[in-house]
Amino acid sequence: MNNKGQKAIVMRGEDKEKLRRVLFRGKEQFHKIQAKLPFEEKITLLIELQKIASEIRPSENRIVWKV
Repeated sequence: MNNKGQKAIVMRGEDKEKLRRVLFRGKEQFHKIQAKLPFEEKITLLIELQKIASEIRPSENRIVWKV
């Protein structure tokens, strides 16, 4: 059991390969959707990521764009 009281799942062989294929297929679909976003929306997402990074690890060199 892990620290949250849940049983750990051990995957072997074919199950592991199946999971890997499903995960990579999902990642590929996500990237295709992201690529089709309008430029303005991509910039908005980038700014949100900059804010998150700034909160996690503040730095004088880190820039959060103001658009």
